[in-house]
Amino acid sequence: MLDLMNIARTEADGGDLLGLLSGLYEPTDTRPTGYPDAVIWRGGHFGGDAKPIAHALTDAYAMLGTIAAADILGLPFYMVPMWSQYRHDLDLAPLAWFGNMPSTSVKWSTAGDAYVNDGKGGRVVVKGKSGNAPLRTQAGVYCNVRPYGCITVVRCMPCLPYSQDRAAFDVDAKTGIVHSEMNTPGIQMAYAIRRFLQMVNETGKLGRVAFKPTQAMEDGINAGLLSWLLQDTQFSVGRKYAVDGYVEHRERVDRIINLLPSDFKAGMENWTGQIEQHIADTNYGLLLWDLIEKQDVIILATDLDGDRLTDLLADVSDPMRRFGQLVIDHVGGKASMNDVWGEMGYTTGNGRDMTSVMYRMEGPPIHEQTLGSADAMLLRLLDGDESLGGTKKPYDPRIHFVLIRAAYLDANPGNEKLAAFLDNSLAKFDAIYGNERPGFLEGYKALKESITPWNS
Repeated sequence: MLDLMNIARTEADGGDLLGLLSGLYEPTDTRPTGYPDAVIWRGGHFGGDAKPIAHALTDAYAMLGTIAAADILGLPFYMVPMWSQYRHDLDLAPLAWFGNMPSTSVKWSTAGDAYVNDGKGGRVVVKGKSGNAPLRTQAGVYCNVRPYGCITVVRCMPCLPYSQDRAAFDVDAKTGIVHSEMNTPGIQMAYAIRRFLQMVNETGKLGRVAFKPTQAMEDGINAGLLSWLLQDTQFSVGRKYAVDGYVEHRERVDRIINLLPSDFKAGMENWTGQIEQHIADTNYGLLLWDLIEKQDVIILATDLDGDRLTDLLADVSDPMRRFGQLVIDHVGGKASMNDVWGEMGYTTGNGRDMTSVMYRMEGPPIHEQTLGSADAMLLRLLDGDESLGGTKKPYDPRIHFVLIRAAYLDANPGNEKLAAFLDNSLAKFDAIYGNERPGFLEGYKALKESITPWNS
């Protein structure tokens, strides 16, 4: 059994967390491409027929839950130290280590703002905030794919109309005008569009595009890339933008095309599917209709609108269920809308179970998830009252097992033995956490006793 409470206290007290964890795991010869001096550990049972994945050790339960789940499962893994104080002290170098690991990876996002020691006796906001934006840049991430129920959002990254270059960012003291450079890397956008079209071709789902070419010049370029990629394919395009972006911006779009590999469109001549082009704002309403009608759809959006779409997707099911219950009550029904929701074939919960995959220009993908309340919940564990006198539930580590399962299946396609092990482990987890949720430490002990580690 690991002393999880000691790990949590060491982190919270600013102790020697690096020394503590380096005593739990072995150093490994595996190195991220281009970073021979990176600190990378390994653990679990190597030597079997399961390829390892890489974990990012960030903060709070993103760290503690990962350590516990990895120990319970016993599968082979790499660990990259990346908690806020460590990445701050090393000027964000661990983000580059993790972003260039040559294996399928798992990244947890925690609170965007955190205070760390500045090395001079003071406290400052951690460099890079949550680390997501600089990590994506270091890792060469070009899109994030988030499936939820019948809807999948392909969100190009970074592709944002704001600057990630701090030196170019300023506010004019006389006018209050905020200056930022438009940041929509064309190469990443081309890769994201191709990923979107590939998914439509492979799944047969309806493809919707959420750009604003009539309002934003950079989206005119994006629409031009889409138009070029659709050329010489078998896709059917229903609703089209009034102006063809490739016709309008051919010279600028060609500058991007000239930077792509010469075989970028190889094989696309046989791709098929239905594509609809919409102004980004209309996709919020369309998403509601798609949910209600259970329309299988894949939506392509830039980073900003893609983020709004996934936020809506995560949040909308609860008010829809609430409205359904109001209707049931109004007509004198006795049913529970939560039960009816499932009976009608709807599968979306409340967004906490929405998975996410970041695709890199080179190397396998990074599976990611957000733990919004992880910091506050860990403080309750450290204070000795996880339930706050019975008013709250203890931390639920199920999402760790779900995300780890997805990453291992992605890294080990066709490995039926591994898939069966992961499914069996999740079933045992649900049996333990199915009724009254145990405390985090009690749950860890029960899972250790119930789940036989991989290849042990």
